[in-house]
Amino acid sequence: FLGAGKPPMYGDYEAQRHWQEITYNLPIREWYFNTSDNDLMYWGLDYPPLTAYHSLMCAYIAKLINPDWIALHTSRGYESQPHKLFMRTTVFVADLLVYIPAVILYCFTLKETSTKKKASICALCILLYPGLILIDHGHFQYPLSLGFALWAVLCLSYDWDLLGSLAFCLALNYKQMELYHSLPFFCYLLGKCFKKGLKGKGLVLLTKIAGTVVLSFAGCWLPFCTNMEQIMQVLRRLFPIDRGLFEACMFSSPPPCLANIWCSLSVLIKIKNVVAPQTQLKFSFAVTFLSLLPTCIKLTVQPSIRGFKFALVSCALSFFLFSFQVHEKSILLVSLPVCLIINEIPFMATWFLLVSTFSMLPLLLKDGLLLPYAVTSMAFLSVCVASFSIFEKTSAEDLQLKPFCLSLKGYISWVKSFPKIVKSLFLLSVTLMAVLSLMSTTVNPPQKLPDLFPLSVSLVSCFHFILFLVYFNVILLWDSKNSRSQKKLI
Repeated sequence: FLGAGKPPMYGDYEAQRHWQEITYNLPIREWYFNTSDNDLMYWGLDYPPLTAYHSLMCAYIAKLINPDWIALHTSRGYESQPHKLFMRTTVFVADLLVYIPAVILYCFTLKETSTKKKASICALCILLYPGLILIDHGHFQYPLSLGFALWAVLCLSYDWDLLGSLAFCLALNYKQMELYHSLPFFCYLLGKCFKKGLKGKGLVLLTKIAGTVVLSFAGCWLPFCTNMEQIMQVLRRLFPIDRGLFEACMFSSPPPCLANIWCSLSVLIKIKNVVAPQTQLKFSFAVTFLSLLPTCIKLTVQPSIRGFKFALVSCALSFFLFSFQVHEKSILLVSLPVCLIINEIPFMATWFLLVSTFSMLPLLLKDGLLLPYAVTSMAFLSVCVASFSIFEKTSAEDLQLKPFCLSLKGYISWVKSFPKIVKSLFLLSVTLMAVLSLMSTTVNPPQKLPDLFPLSVSLVSCFHFILFLVYFNVILLWDSKNSRSQKKLI
């Protein structure tokens, strides 16, 4: 894992271990404060309370096995093989208890997967997604927030709105990045209440949902509600506005290598040096809001599960491209909802998931995960090609672009060549990603451009993501509420 055996920080693995040390040995009031026993500069807690509670639970188990693993101060940088096995086991258990059951149940309840074989294939493709495997088990991260979010989607698809609201509140209280998914949840449920009528059943539903959200947050935040300073300190840790628009993103030398629009533009314009931090925040918020607005309005006016899933993709991708303080791993928040529609648009979903994994290549290389990256990516592509026959589903209708194409003049003249164009672009894209992946590991960059390959990966990925954002928005905005396809899929 990244940083193993390298003081003073030791990497993300140490962050998770250190949080167990802090939560077990210190009172709750000190978890988010800088004290003599809790140096916030050394992997200080910067996730919501549910993450801290999870760390505490793991710490109690670690204490029973070996108290040295979480001893205050003296356990810093602990990396024994038994402890690594324990930590990896905790991730695997989280997968087994939360994420994997949600994936399997989701696939087996889809109306499009009419047989157990189709459902199994769909679940296999989602579980083989390389990005999540490499980050959760290679880089070290827990899948709980994504798992809770998936349970929330599953509940809403059954009209279990209160359970869905509860599950999403758990996701949001585990990682604040789940804000990427918050607007689609809000707009879908609000639109559903409007549809039922705010003077009758809709008002009752809205009241129940609001009550569920308030009680869920109260349950998670209650120990920190002793005074306002506690609450504000936790919020300052969760939203470090003073850091600016983006950080170094795991790279020791500038410019940062992240596949969002701000880091890509920084190659040409040094935004952080030209614009004040508060102005960066306001501008980022404005651009993000404007990019989200059409999708949110559409979903509120015409709430449907199908539209909700596509809105999750579109909104999360907008957040990733335009919002404040993005991290490379945040692309996983876009990838999860893309996995949920892989059965509907297998070709484009497969393409996006490959690009999302590729966008994290510089981080994966720093982790020493080149071989797992290559193997899992090829395995994922092979399974998707074999399972979904993706190259046979490249027509405008298969890509759900027919309503948009019909609105264009001259559609008939080029519709026959559409599949060929799309396939050619896909092969060009995959070839470019493969070449850059190979060159990143085998070719020394010019001395004057030491970050040439990481920047190339970021720029290529960002270009892909912008096109994908346009694509998903076109599907959502041109989709007719009364179209046959929607009646079939909802």
